[in-house]
Amino acid sequence: MTSPLTTPAAEGRWTPRLWGTLLVLCAAMFLDALDVSMVGVALPSIGADLHLSTSTLQWIVSGYILGYGGLLLLGGRTADLLGRRRVFLVALGVFALASLLGGLVDSGPLLIASRFVKGLSAAFTAPAGLSIITTTFPQGPLRNRALSIYTTCAATGFSMGLVLSGLLTEASWRLTMLLPAPIAVIALLAGLRLLPRSAREENHGGYDIPGAVLGTASMLLLVFTVVQAPEAGWASARTLLSFLAVAVLLTAFVLVERRSTSPLIRLGVLRSGSQVRAQLGAVAFFGSYVGFQFLTTLYMQSLLGWSALHTALAFLPAGALVAVSSTKVGAIVDRFGTPRLIATGFALMVAGYALFLRVDLDPVYAAVILPSMLLIGAACALVFPSLNIQATNGVEDHEQGMVSGLLNTSVQVGGAIFLAVVTAVVTAAAPAAPTPQGVLDSYRPGFMVVTAIAAAGLLMTLTGMRGRRSLPSVVVARSTVEEALAERVPVRD
Repeated sequence: MTSPLTTPAAEGRWTPRLWGTLLVLCAAMFLDALDVSMVGVALPSIGADLHLSTSTLQWIVSGYILGYGGLLLLGGRTADLLGRRRVFLVALGVFALASLLGGLVDSGPLLIASRFVKGLSAAFTAPAGLSIITTTFPQGPLRNRALSIYTTCAATGFSMGLVLSGLLTEASWRLTMLLPAPIAVIALLAGLRLLPRSAREENHGGYDIPGAVLGTASMLLLVFTVVQAPEAGWASARTLLSFLAVAVLLTAFVLVERRSTSPLIRLGVLRSGSQVRAQLGAVAFFGSYVGFQFLTTLYMQSLLGWSALHTALAFLPAGALVAVSSTKVGAIVDRFGTPRLIATGFALMVAGYALFLRVDLDPVYAAVILPSMLLIGAACALVFPSLNIQATNGVEDHEQGMVSGLLNTSVQVGGAIFLAVVTAVVTAAAPAAPTPQGVLDSYRPGFMVVTAIAAAGLLMTLTGMRGRRSLPSVVVARSTVEEALAERVPVRD
């Protein structure tokens, strides 16, 4: 269903209500990223206050990942079937309530449960919000500009979360849990007035209940297995059997989707090379960055003795660069196309990670750390918006939620998998008698893995550029290709 808000956008003018709609959606994305980054810095204080072990503390982070990564596919398709506005607002209300409860509980299990519920709600707000943008703003420069602003809010929220958590934790870790609640309530009230209504999908052939069960179960089990593998052992019977169960569930899921009249994921969308590269690029992009951020935080706090706030400020230049560039990326995409920007961004990311290998126990920030942060910030500014644009361009309105859920799933699963891999590599290289230099040396293989992941993303992107002319946009759906040919506009997949 086309929103009435698209008319002024199509004419090149953004009305105040259109700006308000985008700001509401940006607020939800900002909160998702803010929540992820704030909790990491607060974990030591949470453990001391609630008397939680290290393994239990891990589940405060992993509980959110399980709910978020495991239910994104279902969240995206639910937005298409039940109405994006309805799904977004209900999930945002649940997010606000879970934030309030998380700041008030006095029990580790209850805190973990509230984190799982928050992740679950984010699994519905993220694809619903992205699909509202892609169905409200017409494909082309206007949508590219909207998506660049939207995705920049995620990076800005993540960077601000690190700084805010360092400040709030000094008073109480509970403030880091409570802060998202009032912001979510304000966004909810604004959304009730501003968000465009969308009809439920008609004639969708029923609900794909078997696909929803299998898809959700496979994603939940995959994320759970990866999170637990470093502790249980990658070669342990428990881990191997769990991966085997994931493979069985995914195989059954594919078989069900191929036969369903209303699939959770229409597998035909993955026949497009640009769509596949967007999904795999999201895996490599977020997987490498999460691994880098994890190791760098340990390096700064454990080896250099920096405070949480000092560490957050060290990451700030990357986030600030992303925020400043938010309104410019859409125009750059229009001119050069997403493949070139993604490749350039991955090249900058590889360079930034490689430069960070120079760190020692007494680094000069301006000469050693800052160049890496600036390169990585520039990479994030180019890659993340471009991946979102490439994944959603050319997709029919009734499948925008599905593709948005798939892209967010790639991001979350990539982060969970590669963080576990990097952790395992560092653990294997840990010295028997830890010394500062020995610990730093054990981190280097992890940084090398992070660099290799980004390099793989770069190579994959380059394979999609061979023999292609430079065009300003990327199209991934057969229907859009046919429309473009009818208009005699050259397109590529």
